[in-house]
Formats: sequence, structure tokens, C-alpha cells
Amino acid sequence: MPPGGHVVQRLTVEHKTTYRYRQPVRFGEHRLMFRPREGHDLQLQDSRLTINPAASVHWLHDVFSNSVAIASFSEPSSELRFESVVVIDRYPLAAPTFSIETFARTLPFSYPASEVADLGRTIERHYSDPERKMTEWTRRLLNNGAQIDTEEFLIGVTRSIRDEFDYEVREEPGVHTPVETLDRGTGSCRDYAVFMMEAVRSVGLAARFVSGYLYDAAIDGVTSETVGAGSTHAWVEVYLPGAGWVEFDPTNGSHGGSNLIPVAVAREPQQAMPVSGTFEGDPDVFLELTVDVEVRSTDVPLSGD
Repeated sequence: MPPGGHVVQRLTVEHKTTYRYRQPVRFGEHRLMFRPREGHDLQLQDSRLTINPAASVHWLHDVFSNSVAIASFSEPSSELRFESVVVIDRYPLAAPTFSIETFARTLPFSYPASEVADLGRTIERHYSDPERKMTEWTRRLLNNGAQIDTEEFLIGVTRSIRDEFDYEVREEPGVHTPVETLDRGTGSCRDYAVFMMEAVRSVGLAARFVSGYLYDAAIDGVTSETVGAGSTHAWVEVYLPGAGWVEFDPTNGSHGGSNLIPVAVAREPQQAMPVSGTFEGDPDVFLELTVDVEVRSTDVPLSGD
């Protein structure tokens, strides 16, 4: 029986993405990442993908084993709409636990040689920091260079990002660099994720970007302080020996991922975009992009012990 006790959390995700243009345009291939990543803690029960105008679709697994749909079009249109509906069973833990190997419970530590090659560039810093701003921000959370509890450090980074920056909804494409986020004092969920990845990579931890959905219990009438729902969401996974890839959501200062639905993991955010593609024509014909995501929950009892 999957983890999570005798109750499975059944979630329905409706994701609508619409592009509008001043006149009909022709579309190149579009790359779609809507299908959640299945595993022992998440199982897909149903899915439906509707595309208008009509498209031919084929599926593939990318280099990170994400499910990717490639849509090809033959007819021009002044509107391009993708509607994805998925039903999943999620097996959340009542309280996140860290079964970290003894040698990795404090920082600094080194990954086993057998894992370093596979972790690859997820350990490396990806952004320039000539004035050491990111380094100094992260150093504040270390124990003056002495050993510090790994779990305590990661939770501290997650909550510090939530507490020290102002969250903003930003629909335009692109991600701010970590130094830009630090200088601005604001960021979207994807900015926070990139910032946290760079912070933990600076102390030698492997981290990867996650794109997916966020369940906010407020939609079902439960009091909640969750932010970032209503659109796609982004967070971070950190690799901890013994515990594996552990989820951290700096937008909400949380960890363990009980309300997160991963769709794509990647080394950097450009590799995990929910929708990407091209159209033929003058850029001025583009009018708007709208994204609407709704995640609803129904608890379903499981039979057996």
C-alpha cells in the first residue's frame, strides 16, 4: 500500500492556457508539460487534453523523464487554447520526515562518488555573483563556518526567502537572476525557486527546479495562508542522501510537498516551461496570454489495511 495511511487525497487539476492574436496566425510546434510525474506518492487516475485549433499530438520523455506532448498544427487561428484536466491520487505524509544518512545530517558533507556523476550540474552554481551578494546572504544562515544541521539550514533558507521578500505575480516570461531578486526584494515563485537553488548550491547541495501545481485548501473552504495558487507553480527539490529528492517551497516557506503536484523537474527553469512554442507573423499581432489553474480536492478512503 502506498504511504499516507488509509486516506488518499484525490485532486483534480484544470489548467487552461490561452493565447490571443489580432489576426489569424500559423503556429509552429508547441511543447506541452501538463502531465504530473507519477511515483509511489502520486498516481494518475485520469487525464484529458483539449487543443483548439485541432492539433496532432505525440508524446515523449525528455532527458529528465518528464512527459512531454508535442502539438503540431495545420490551420491558422486568432486564438490558441490548451485545456488540460487531470485527476490524481496523492499520498501526503502527515508530517515530513528526513531519513538523511548520518554523514549528511550536518553541513558541509560530500556526496558519494557513485552519485556525483549522476547529480552532475545540479550541484554547480549557474549564475554570476561578482560582488558575492548571494554568498553573503547564504552565509548568514550558516553557523559561522562551523557544522550546521542540514535540515535546519534548508528550512531556514526556505523560510527566510518567504519572510524577507515580497511575493509578486508576474505573467511575463523569463526568470530574474538570484542577484536581481536580492536587489529588488521581490519575486515570483519561479524567481524564488532559482534563488533557493543558487543558495543551496553555494554550499555544495544538489538542487533542481520543479514546475507543477499547488493545491490551496482555501478553494475547498478551509482556512489557508497559501499563496501562489491559481496558476502554475514552481519550487525546489534538494537531493539528500538517504532521503532522496526532498521538496521545498520557498514561496510558502514549506517543505515536504504535501500540497504540491510536480509536473516537470529540470536543472534550470527554461527546461520545465509548461507551454512553449512559436507562431509566424509580426510580434505586434500578439494580444494576450491568460493562464487559469484550479486544483480541487476530495478525500477518498482506501480499502484494506
